[in-house]
Amino acid sequence: MLLRLAQVVTEGKAIDGKVEIPDRLYFKIGEVSEITGVEPHVLRYWEGEFKEIRPQRAGSKQRLFRKVDVETILQIKKLLYDEGFTIAGAKKVLVKGKIKKGSVASEKQVDSCPEAKFVKGIKAELVAIKELLEKE
Repeated sequence: MLLRLAQVVTEGKAIDGKVEIPDRLYFKIGEVSEITGVEPHVLRYWEGEFKEIRPQRAGSKQRLFRKVDVETILQIKKLLYDEGFTIAGAKKVLVKGKIKKGSVASEKQVDSCPEAKFVKGIKAELVAIKELLEKE
């Protein structure tokens, strides 16, 4: 699942590792799940953890995510899965404004964060240890 970048709704496409979000006002949770590659139960959990994700509710109580919510979810996914942040760390990055709500995170923005540099260093060391163990 982590390797799957995104299987998107027929209107959206993945281009060079970036997800193109269809130009619509609202998305149901299943559509957001397909666009972002994040399971619906995880999206519901993140909704409770991150105040930046606030889907509206339809009359049927169904969650309706805006495009900005989908972009924020992609940012959170990048921070948690790709950069190795904890939920608390990702919250701090979002609150500090390192990654602005509504814009996809750039490598320079995440690299400028000391926590991200630390995590990347640990990740590189673990990869080196793994390679050493695989040789033996």
